[in-house]
Amino acid sequence: MSAPIFIDPKLCKGCGKCVKGCGFGALKMVDAPGANKPGKLAEVDAAACKACNACVTACPFKAIAEVKQKIYGTEHIEDYKDIWVFAEQNGGRVAEVAYELLAKGVELKNQRGQGAKLAAVLLGSQLPKAAEDSLIAAGADVVYKVDDPSLADYEANVYVDAVSQLIVKHRPEVVLAGATAVGRAFFARVAVKVRTGLTADCTMLKIEETENKDTGALQMLLHQTRPAFGGNIMATIMTPNHRPQMATVRPKVFKKAPADPKRKGQVLAEALKLIAPKTKLVKVVKDPAAIDITAHDILVAGGRGLKKEENFKLLFRLAELLGGEVACSRACVDAGWCSVTRQVGQTGKTVAPKLYLCFGISGAIQHLEGIRGADTIVAVNSDPNAPIFGVADLGIVGDLFEILPLLVKELESK
Repeated sequence: MSAPIFIDPKLCKGCGKCVKGCGFGALKMVDAPGANKPGKLAEVDAAACKACNACVTACPFKAIAEVKQKIYGTEHIEDYKDIWVFAEQNGGRVAEVAYELLAKGVELKNQRGQGAKLAAVLLGSQLPKAAEDSLIAAGADVVYKVDDPSLADYEANVYVDAVSQLIVKHRPEVVLAGATAVGRAFFARVAVKVRTGLTADCTMLKIEETENKDTGALQMLLHQTRPAFGGNIMATIMTPNHRPQMATVRPKVFKKAPADPKRKGQVLAEALKLIAPKTKLVKVVKDPAAIDITAHDILVAGGRGLKKEENFKLLFRLAELLGGEVACSRACVDAGWCSVTRQVGQTGKTVAPKLYLCFGISGAIQHLEGIRGADTIVAVNSDPNAPIFGVADLGIVGDLFEILPLLVKELESK
């Protein structure tokens, strides 16, 4: 195994500064006849070296240099074009996140230029024409439709096979999917099968000309931004040497655009030879406690400040009076006060209601990431320095146990 650094024995003075500067223990001083310092020369363990190049900087004699390795990526990368959106559907009804991604796809197509097209990938059995028409109305120039009995019900292995075959055949440059239960379950496996990378739970996407750090060439790359390290930083990830560039996005992160029923597009029916499903759907049992908080225009949310589960009764009453639904922070789920289906935030749901009323939520960055699409945020918290007030349209500093009952009483009187 060749090392990613080269140590010039003629320049090495045996000072040992590179050994101290290596954070991975990949360097050591060894006895070497003819070394500048009697018997001392730096040596690298190729398996332990992480190519961080800290030793290159640490060496005062410029005796260590980076070895440029040949980058192996996707062959004929220039042949990959167009932007694809996986149009998840259930019972012929396309998921809302597909329309949200198509709206973002229109922006990306314009940023990419050079004749790029926006396509939707629709899988299923006995798919209604209304589904493909709605995708074209939402911005798709092309709909790749695979209508096959084996796709009647979602089965990960078949979905992976279908999407992988389409990618190999048509070579899209970018492929996006919703970070739903279905999207999370199979999309990463598609990336592995076509030998490319995938960034999950992106909150921002854009395409712009970027220098490839490996080759120095300028490329139009997809910048995939997502929270990292528990939401404490935002990381922008790129895939310069492999195609397609793949990412998942949570529902409600992007806003869907108004449909244009007059738009024209092309529907391409793809006849694929698919693998047989390994599992069979026998019965669908809905969880009675499962609530889709993303579907509501008004959310009344509670946090740790509610102190105990019994106090959520006031939130449910307020939500009932407003015609909304109850949501919560992660702390409430961890405490067993609420179902995880009601959780808002980076590890819960991303919501975009018209009104978001929150009581006793401090506003950790993970929670704020889940509500940035809300039109109006009203926050009640006793701490005037709570981060939630930094994003609230209306902030009330006070005791929620005084304010919440008064608000319920006032609404009941009307």
